[in-house]
Amino acid sequence: MKRRSFLKGATVAGVAGAATSTFPAPAISQGLRQWRMVTTWPKNFPGLGTGAELLAKFIDKGSEGKLKIEVFGAGQLVKPFDSLDAVIAGEVEMGHGTPYYWRNKIPAIAFLSAYPYGMTAQEQNGWIQYGGGQQLAEEMYSELGCKYFLSGNTGVQMGGWFNKEINSLNDYRGLKMRIPGLGGEVIKAAGAETINLPASEVLNALESGAIDATEWVGPYNDLALGLYKKAKYYYYPGWHEPGTTLDNFINLREWERLPSDVKAVVEAANVAVNQLVLSEFVARNNAALKTLVGKHGVILKQFPESVLASFSTLSDKVVNDLASNDQRSRRVLDNILTYRTEAVAWTSLSETTFTAARFLYSYNKA
Repeated sequence: MKRRSFLKGATVAGVAGAATSTFPAPAISQGLRQWRMVTTWPKNFPGLGTGAELLAKFIDKGSEGKLKIEVFGAGQLVKPFDSLDAVIAGEVEMGHGTPYYWRNKIPAIAFLSAYPYGMTAQEQNGWIQYGGGQQLAEEMYSELGCKYFLSGNTGVQMGGWFNKEINSLNDYRGLKMRIPGLGGEVIKAAGAETINLPASEVLNALESGAIDATEWVGPYNDLALGLYKKAKYYYYPGWHEPGTTLDNFINLREWERLPSDVKAVVEAANVAVNQLVLSEFVARNNAALKTLVGKHGVILKQFPESVLASFSTLSDKVVNDLASNDQRSRRVLDNILTYRTEAVAWTSLSETTFTAARFLYSYNKA
């Protein structure tokens, strides 16, 4: 298909970080559409940015060119955390990020990403797809003028990068740490100062001393960001984000204009990308961890049991307090807890006992 030239754009006003930028109108000719997707990730960033690119590719191929999507990385059109605003305003048609970035608009939306000591990636997927999470997500995103899709999962994350050992919760007092979402609220309750930064700013913040510690995702992503250059200790597990989901959000007016066959392609593409992004993290994390430890001398450490137990207790209090202050958060959390009880019972019987049994055999211990 020959791409029709974009119409002359108008200067965007009202979206932070987008001043003086122009957003050309989407080309529509004989039922063929050209959309733009803005992401919170750097262009082609492993797993996250490449997941957005894969989504665009699947939609193009599946729709036989009826919907082409040009992907813009963080900062190319708007600042990373302005992506949702640009989609809401209709200045671009589509975005890609993770729900807890938007909790300043709807506090309960953070639960769609992950919550401390919550659910694994597959349990989180199960909740959204079969446990009522999709309906709750659509309710929140529709209020923002967007269509919501589940569009990736990082799996269980690492606990973070530190330049001192963590022996107790006292070590978090006064600590300046990059950590978003509900996990950030928990360490704030432990006495830390939390700062939310996009990927492109994390390493510089560590170098300048703007932050003392950070978490991002896990070895595959963290190696790509070069976090080992400015932090010494790498802690696990990521109690704060055990199965973080990504979101694909589409301007609702543009979504409703799509013909039904193209809508079906977008839905199917997100289902595929949701699984493939998780698979990529599972496949790449261990090799990246070996590089971090073997080549770059990173010190890998597990949080002491006392720290994990303390954070578990504190997480229950913080999350329940947040839910008590917001009716919708209470409804979302109650829905999660009902589902989680059943999911955890089965996981404990199946995967937990299997992984324990697997390590009874020496050939699987390597």
